[in-house]
Amino acid sequence: MQFKFKYVLVFLALIFSANLFSQNSREVLEARRIQLQKDKEYINALLSNTKRTEKNLLIELLDLNKKIDTREKLISVISKESKELGNEIYENQLEINKNKRDLEALKKDYADMIYKSYKSKSQNSRIMFLLSSENFFQAYKRFQYMKQYTSFRKMQGEEIQVKTFELEALSDSLKLKKDQKQLLLNKQQKEQSVVEKEKKEQEIVLSQVKKKENKYERQIKEFIKEENRINAQIDKIIRDAIAASNNSAGGATSGTFVLTAEAKELASQFASNKGKLPWPVEKGYVSMYFGKQPHPIVTTATIESNGVRITTEEGSKARAVFNGTVLSVQILSGNKKAVLIQHGNYITVYKNLENVTVSTGDKVVTKQEIGTIFTDRVTGKTIIGFVLSKNTTTEDPSLWIYKM
Repeated sequence: MQFKFKYVLVFLALIFSANLFSQNSREVLEARRIQLQKDKEYINALLSNTKRTEKNLLIELLDLNKKIDTREKLISVISKESKELGNEIYENQLEINKNKRDLEALKKDYADMIYKSYKSKSQNSRIMFLLSSENFFQAYKRFQYMKQYTSFRKMQGEEIQVKTFELEALSDSLKLKKDQKQLLLNKQQKEQSVVEKEKKEQEIVLSQVKKKENKYERQIKEFIKEENRINAQIDKIIRDAIAASNNSAGGATSGTFVLTAEAKELASQFASNKGKLPWPVEKGYVSMYFGKQPHPIVTTATIESNGVRITTEEGSKARAVFNGTVLSVQILSGNKKAVLIQHGNYITVYKNLENVTVSTGDKVVTKQEIGTIFTDRVTGKTIIGFVLSKNTTTEDPSLWIYKM
């Protein structure tokens, strides 16, 4: 019985290790699906607050695009996960078929052995088999053979029991995987249905936007002009700070910060955290990425973003992504504010704040709240602009912020 238990444990280990690679792959996909599901729900909740007005039609279309994009990513991951499950089901079925053949062969061999044993099983025949030995050594060998034969019969009986257990375990596993796959297919069908509905809505809104494309193009150009003015204002502050650091050091003016030993250490720590920095807001999604890009709706307009824009919840707080010193607090148009934090020769900028809780010269620590993000009362949107630069050169924040 101990042998049987050990054999069963070994088999279970083999079942799990045989499909380890495919299961690991599916676990990664499952984790990705769960995260995308959360992202979809969060984004949908945020975008449901968008106020529907003619002035806001362009934003409504961008929101729809974001919803569709997130949902299609979810559908793609569900499809891949379903395919992985299908492969596991196929491998399970092959293993079941093999175990059925093995079990039938074992049962046949066992039945033949029992039948032959029955025909010559009498106690007298066993005794005669021993007594007919020519010498003691031959008798001992025959006795050992009889013991081994009995042990082999017992072992074959246990092997049949184990094979039966294996078959039951594989069948249960197969049923579970088929049920999982059906649930995934149902989820995929549901998401696909919603996407088709959203795409129809997208077409209607897009046709409305196209009718007034010139008007929206002007709005975009005004937005770009205002952004450029703000960026120039921030750039001047950084250049002035660089010049001040050069003057303090008594050296020739250069385009880079002259750092103290302490500031160099801070800059080194900041650089070593590239790709691991926290988000400048607790929750949200990137609604505009870094770099030159055509407007997603009005393709005749080009946007050059020197940072990222993150859409979040109303009342959300901006927070420092690393230890540093507040370089400046700026008043922007519409009484909105921007905070610049210095981390050695690195600067992070937090734009579109309604109010701030820090002042120039304050020391801040990682994840410290520095102000409340402004919510547009016309659109209902709460968006923070985040910029990261080394001296005066802006860098892509998505390379610095964890999983941006």
